[in-house]
Amino acid sequence: MKGILAILLTVAFGLAVSADPGDQATAMWDQLLQKYVDDSGNVNYKGFKADPKFDACLEAFADQHPSVTWKESERMAFWINVYNAYTVKLIVDNYPLKSITDLKEPWDQQFINLKGNVYSLNHIEHKILRPVFKDPRVHFAVNCASYSCPKLHNKAFRAENLNSTLNSLTKGFLKDQKRNKINASSPQVSQIFDWFKDDFAEDGGVITFINKYSDTKIASGAELKYLEYGWSLNGQ
Repeated sequence: MKGILAILLTVAFGLAVSADPGDQATAMWDQLLQKYVDDSGNVNYKGFKADPKFDACLEAFADQHPSVTWKESERMAFWINVYNAYTVKLIVDNYPLKSITDLKEPWDQQFINLKGNVYSLNHIEHKILRPVFKDPRVHFAVNCASYSCPKLHNKAFRAENLNSTLNSLTKGFLKDQKRNKINASSPQVSQIFDWFKDDFAEDGGVITFINKYSDTKIASGAELKYLEYGWSLNGQ
């Protein structure tokens, strides 16, 4: 009997260790995204605002905070999900509005409380996601609730497929003619590549990075032009 109990405890402990640390919040966020975000990234903010499950989802995120015991992929997926979920919250709390830029210092508001640790969207993006993980693909995963942003992915980010998801979103963003017009000699690309060009330096620079993920390749001597960024709300 003792032997059976020991085996059961070992199995239970193994499951607890291997479980996604933010799984409850992630699962709820995934359901909400699939319900209120279409394949083009257009968001039904009215739906989010009216659904009590969104508040429950945020409460679940608020009860989590990454620790050193989490894998790097778990931490990165968590922070991307938190950034996107709380961006939706910022819009929902002020809905209706035409643009996130109508709000006063939207990215510097200290309104994200995770187990007593308070963050702004800017802190998460510029103090955690960019410098800690050093993966420029993150720019195509976080969403700023605006038309020219990379679309809000309508599935939650998960550690087990994070790399393939980031690859897919990067390729999709580059292929999107509304946000990038890529050709060999006169490419017009998102201002993201101008604002954060230093982030792409480790991949050989912006053109090298784009050519890695784009079906259409840019000539090495081509001059990049940047499309005007549209800040209108990405609502349905």
